[in-house]
Amino acid sequence: MVKELPVVMIREIGYSYPNGTEALKNINLNIFKGELVGIMGKNGAGKTSLIRTLNGLIRPTYGTIYIDNENISSKSIATLSKKVGIIFQNPFHQLFANSVEEEIKFSLKSFNLGKEEIQSKTDRILREFNLEKYRNRSPLNLSGGESKKLAMASIICRDPEILVFDEPTLGQDAKEIDFFINLITSERKKGKTIIIITHNVEFAYEYLPRTILMADGQIIVDGPTKKVLNNEFLIKQTSLILPQIRQFNLVLQQNEFYEVEDVLTTNEMIDYLRNLIKHKSSNI
Repeated sequence: MVKELPVVMIREIGYSYPNGTEALKNINLNIFKGELVGIMGKNGAGKTSLIRTLNGLIRPTYGTIYIDNENISSKSIATLSKKVGIIFQNPFHQLFANSVEEEIKFSLKSFNLGKEEIQSKTDRILREFNLEKYRNRSPLNLSGGESKKLAMASIICRDPEILVFDEPTLGQDAKEIDFFINLITSERKKGKTIIIITHNVEFAYEYLPRTILMADGQIIVDGPTKKVLNNEFLIKQTSLILPQIRQFNLVLQQNEFYEVEDVLTTNEMIDYLRNLIKHKSSNI
């Protein structure tokens, strides 16, 4: 049986900015088709530099990147952007058209589609992202949440194989975060590979199966999220905070409820507390 190759293979890459700052150091990474992966770490850890190498926005100083088993070193940004769509933390770094509708249409123009097909796809994506009522509005006049949605829509309408989100939950309310969770769930069902940079520990703990922690331009750990984010040493090393469920778990252990050590999820904790109350009540 032939083993499936990763959709993203990064081999010994490094990157230094013109001023000599070493942003990435000897990065090795495999990401497989359909995976949902988080990248976490403090500011300056190299997270954004790493994702920018995936579509040619920056070129590694050394090392090689393969997308779909193809060396991307000679690929143009335009070509790579059809496979790797990056939605940046600040939506206004990628929004520039005069209206919401024109933003989507411009994004589709490089696909050599007919006028009617572009209009049809634009109408559909505006409906899916609840932006139809804003179609004639300038992107500059949208709220923060709406502008993030438009930035996502302008990339997702291109149907790239790999979606990369930089801090998608930052500054978003519960309704907007729910929309995003439903969006990535839907895109994964289509077989998309999704990479998310985030500082939101609770979001990562709840929804991301795999987490990569970075510090000082290097990957320091790559593994199952619940194992990674429950490790106090790693959390301190990357200036993050423990998930709330883990903090509660540690408080219980400090009060001699040692059996909760392996209780890792909210549902498991709820079940544990219910059983504890039930047991205490039966002994009254």
